[in-house]
Amino acid sequence: MSLFDILQETAANFSEKCAVTCEGKRFSYRQLKQRVDKLSSCLLSLGIRKNDKIAIIHRNCHRYLETYFSAAKIGAVLVPVNYRLSGEDFVFILNDSQAKWLIAQPDLVSCLKDKKHDLPMLRGIILTDPIAAKNWPDCLLYETLIEEAIPAEEPSIRIDDSDIAQIYYTSGTTGKPKGVILTHKNNSAHADGTIHELKLTQTDRWLHVSAMFHLADAWAVWALTKVGATHVMVPGFEEKPVLEAIAKHKVTLSNFIPTMLNLLVNFPGAKNYDFSSLRLIMSGGAPIAQEVVKKILEVFGCDYIQTYGLTETSPFLTMSILKEGMKSLPFEERLQVMVTTGRPFETVQLKVVSKNGAEILSDGENVGEIIAKGETITPGYWGLPEETTERFVGGWLHTRDLAVKNPEGYVTIVDRMDDVIITGGENVFSVEVEDALYAYPGVLEAAVIGLPDPVWGEKVTAVIVTKKGEHCNAQEIIRFCKERMAPFKAPKKVIFVDMLPKTGSAKICKYKLRETYGSK
Repeated sequence: MSLFDILQETAANFSEKCAVTCEGKRFSYRQLKQRVDKLSSCLLSLGIRKNDKIAIIHRNCHRYLETYFSAAKIGAVLVPVNYRLSGEDFVFILNDSQAKWLIAQPDLVSCLKDKKHDLPMLRGIILTDPIAAKNWPDCLLYETLIEEAIPAEEPSIRIDDSDIAQIYYTSGTTGKPKGVILTHKNNSAHADGTIHELKLTQTDRWLHVSAMFHLADAWAVWALTKVGATHVMVPGFEEKPVLEAIAKHKVTLSNFIPTMLNLLVNFPGAKNYDFSSLRLIMSGGAPIAQEVVKKILEVFGCDYIQTYGLTETSPFLTMSILKEGMKSLPFEERLQVMVTTGRPFETVQLKVVSKNGAEILSDGENVGEIIAKGETITPGYWGLPEETTERFVGGWLHTRDLAVKNPEGYVTIVDRMDDVIITGGENVFSVEVEDALYAYPGVLEAAVIGLPDPVWGEKVTAVIVTKKGEHCNAQEIIRFCKERMAPFKAPKKVIFVDMLPKTGSAKICKYKLRETYGSK
């Protein structure tokens, strides 16, 4: 089954239903399919064939949605690229993926103007802003292509479940991005799983706020379309526009990176917006502090689910959905379940195992690595057979995420393998320390890292952004943490900064903090 079939069926069943609202425009599912059909016809006329790669560098927009479906229709492979990367990274990804065409916003790819000789396989660029594109030689214009497209017969392209649908690039162990392959089956199975788990319907209105080049949001392209829901687009994350969009467009649910949610609930006047349409807020991509979850429930007044997954898993592996018998528990007990990483997503088998491969005790204390397998998990990495072999053992994907598991089957991430701090021979999991820091009244954002120490091996270090107008004392923060955990786990050093470095998906970059402060 082609992922395009999802749009085709929905356009037949919900023809005049609003499919997408973006930049003040509204398109019905009939109109969306018409635009996708025209774009697909144009891509074929440009010589793109099955398995050819089309890259896209763009902010959230209806054109992103159209490109996802158009590539799927003709059997091409879409390569969504993080637009916050450097020109060198763009060149690497475009060459590594063997992209033949690039769809882009001109302001995001100005660094490529003088790099044509570095991109021997790229045949051309399609730009979406006609005004900014005037300074670009030999480019094509997205809207002009669609307007001038001649309706063609439906292409007779056989697309199998195992065919590659997208290649998503994530950070590699060598420092170079690595391409994660997702198939049509990976995506469609994940869509079915989320529809069932989240009870998605045609009455839902999804806010695309996390970047569409990232699986934190991209999974919704297929799932929300399949039920005939409405896609609400915002170009990127800014607190005020996002809060306004939720209220104006009567958004019912969305998925946010924890750093986004922390900024939203601490935004001045956040409680003054009308959030009555919201039924569910989800967070994923990184651990979230319990104090932030409490404030989410207070500000938005809707259900909350924490999710966990990887690009390699389409993405969801777990969701902290309450079991039926838990819904009548007192608030504090329900909260303890909400802030877990969650129980297994319905499309996967999941285990937490020790170094010898045995499953750990479900006692909430023993720590092991999460491994998983299922129909939503990548078949491997693009052009990296050795990396694929290393990550898959006996058919199980090794996530390199460490977790505990409680008697109810809910897992909780305690750290990435690379982020565990070893101080004086003891393991310190940064997530536990960060939870304590977020409970401190003046802390807006926090990251805990290990820095070299001649005595202890590594020194537990907190890097903190304070709330506007607040003054925090390092010794008071250290004392606060010691009251809540074993003293050896508490920070030995506190660094105050104006902002924390973040990835294109708004996750905090701990490796950059280690690089910055490791020699100081």
